[in-house]
Amino acid sequence: MSNQALPYTLYTCEQTRKLDQLAIEEAGIPGIVLMKRAGRFAFDTLLQGWAQTKKLIIVCGAGNNAGDGYVVAALAAQKSLAVQVFYLSPPEKLQGDAKAAWAYAEQEKVNIAPWTLQDFKTSITEESLIVDAILGSGLSRTVEGDYAEAIEAINDCGSEILALDVPSGLDGDTGKVWGKAVKATKTCCFIGLKRGLLTGRGPAFVADLRYSTLDVPASCFAEVQATCQRISSRALKSQLPMREADAHKGKFGHVMVVGGDIGMGGAAILAGEASAHSGAGLTSIATQPEHVSGILARCPELMVTGVPSGQALEPLLSKPDVIVLGPGLGRASWSEQMLQQTTLTALPLVMDADALNILAEGRVVRENRRDNWVLTPHPGEAARLLGCSTRDVQEDRFHAAWELQKRYGGVIVLKGAGTLIVSEQGCMLANVGNPGMATGGMGDILSGVIGALIAQGMSLHAAAALAVCVHGDAADCCAEDLGTRGLLASELLPHIRKLLN
Repeated sequence: MSNQALPYTLYTCEQTRKLDQLAIEEAGIPGIVLMKRAGRFAFDTLLQGWAQTKKLIIVCGAGNNAGDGYVVAALAAQKSLAVQVFYLSPPEKLQGDAKAAWAYAEQEKVNIAPWTLQDFKTSITEESLIVDAILGSGLSRTVEGDYAEAIEAINDCGSEILALDVPSGLDGDTGKVWGKAVKATKTCCFIGLKRGLLTGRGPAFVADLRYSTLDVPASCFAEVQATCQRISSRALKSQLPMREADAHKGKFGHVMVVGGDIGMGGAAILAGEASAHSGAGLTSIATQPEHVSGILARCPELMVTGVPSGQALEPLLSKPDVIVLGPGLGRASWSEQMLQQTTLTALPLVMDADALNILAEGRVVRENRRDNWVLTPHPGEAARLLGCSTRDVQEDRFHAAWELQKRYGGVIVLKGAGTLIVSEQGCMLANVGNPGMATGGMGDILSGVIGALIAQGMSLHAAAALAVCVHGDAADCCAEDLGTRGLLASELLPHIRKLLN
């Protein structure tokens, strides 16, 4: 997904409708002008991306999204491109600006015909480009009937697809797919950048995202209070304290990683190495005794102690400034002892993996809500913490993240495509990373980076946000070199160090 010229403020579909209304009523921009601007931006995007296109097939629905499609059709006809519009709702039933846009296409003598699957299939050629103007934003029910048939046919036709505003069938608020959704090649989003395009299933259906304000004045945007901000490492790195010339390791904090039950020492190593590569002054690991020699052989900069019990861990907990708990922790009696002792401290905690799964059981931790911890669940772990299904979490990741924060406090990092960082300070979304990150150890790396940034003086919210961005950016650097398939978590480490410098 392209980040080119994307704004940092994200909106719901309802907030975008409010912006549209303000542009019309307060800024005095007629609705048809906004619609023609949207069509023009989409058509220009089309010409830039597919300069050799000779034939457009535009599928229109019943509302303003259809109006955008009719404008694109009219502009294409003016350029002498072959254009065929198929409508799913009779254009005579259109109202307002959408009806005016249809009249504009009629004026330009665009071929407009009712949708039939056979006619659509017959019209497809190797040179065809599809424009999706079926549903757009605001969808709140499962796609059915001819609409579902059209979406499926568009996806199966083999042509590239330009979606207008929101790929039809995708929820612009949550990134949920309502049964079926258009899998676009490019998506042009207008006025408000919809938050659902960047998380959940959104990135898989949006692909290359382009955006335009349609020249709506800044005064209109100032009147709508958004609830989510897109973030980047570039914007956040200024909050990481600079290092003075006389600095020493004591100024940059001590991170202790607690984890690595029998057979899972690698997770603790990854978290420890990530902490060290991210600038922590000292990094130590408390783990099962059998892992000590292996960790020291791999990374002698780490201080490693074998702790066979919670009692053995207790005296070590006076040393660190931050504890990362969970990488390779497991679910055994030893694991529960580690969790119990660690959560008795007042130190900032970064909780991941089985630490979250044990926390969800509600047996070991006395207080399951605190302000000074960062919980980093993937959707499955989030579901266990909330007592719901993974599907419930993924269908509305924003709601799930806020429910987690309400229940457990602190900072919540809901991992996945479009990772969300939520705390009392607000909601941030990081559209970074790639599918190569779907491999073991990535979460261990992230938790180590978060711990190191907290140790160096960043707030928990800022540390979590910067760590997520740098983690994803590092994975993108790796993918540029060798592709996404076969990406190893440890390969991120040198890139993380470089990005933080």
